[in-house]
Amino acid sequence: MDMAMMRLRREDPRVVGSFRLHRRIGAGGMGVVYLGSDKRGQRVALKVIRPELAEDPEFRSRFAREVSAASRIRGGCTARLVAADLEAERPWFATQYVPGPSLYDKVGEEGPLPAADVASIGAALAEGLLSVHEAGVVHRDLKPSNILLSPKGPRIIDFGIAWATGASTLTHVGTAVGSPGFLAPEQVRGAPVTPATDIFALGATLAYAATADSPFGQGSSEVMLYRVVHEEPDLSQVPDSLAPLVHACLAKEPEDRPSTAQLHERLSEIHAREARGLDSVRGQVRPPRPAQGGDART
Repeated sequence: MDMAMMRLRREDPRVVGSFRLHRRIGAGGMGVVYLGSDKRGQRVALKVIRPELAEDPEFRSRFAREVSAASRIRGGCTARLVAADLEAERPWFATQYVPGPSLYDKVGEEGPLPAADVASIGAALAEGLLSVHEAGVVHRDLKPSNILLSPKGPRIIDFGIAWATGASTLTHVGTAVGSPGFLAPEQVRGAPVTPATDIFALGATLAYAATADSPFGQGSSEVMLYRVVHEEPDLSQVPDSLAPLVHACLAKEPEDRPSTAQLHERLSEIHAREARGLDSVRGQVRPPRPAQGGDART
């Protein structure tokens, strides 16, 4: 989702629940997201469901279960659920507003990230997914645009509530998801999702962060989905320190991927090694220190 702010349109509400709306953040397959604030000035990202979905009783039921699950998630790597009204004419929910660019935008503007940064972001995201999975939730739509780089670290947004309509993966590729290069093979096949589904998506996301491209290249939705299921990812541009672990995350079979805990541990180790390497390089290029007793100024 593009986090660039837009003015409210004439048809947009000005108040939802106890929140005053200020700007549009973006729109997706499930609804419109607004920047809002409560009476104390706390900022929130508030999503209002599309009217046609709000009229679907099955959607409302599944939506309620998803919001309930999201409320159980604890941990600093997700945007905390603040409030929700599942009985409103158009259901809505509000999460903590996260300032900062998405990983998609940062890499798009600045290019591939250093291996140390990729590992650091990945370790934080894996730790966040641990909390998500412990709450019995699978994100289902992890991708660079759903990761915000806040001053306090990366935050995962847009949990897979858009999948609660029960529509097929192929339907969502053209609407709610739009990023088939980050879907796991089991999602493409219509098989049940598990925490391993998020591991595949995180592997593809880390490959993007390290190369500025999807590991399955570019192409139409159909081409990308075929590659995800039948072809190996292209990791030739991923740094050697990260490539084996990313490759393991992108295994076709869920049981062949590392667990969330294993991924967090490995990425933390890689970050520590890469950071030491950077410090060593910096140490070699430091300017000479002035002689003791001398005057450094000239």
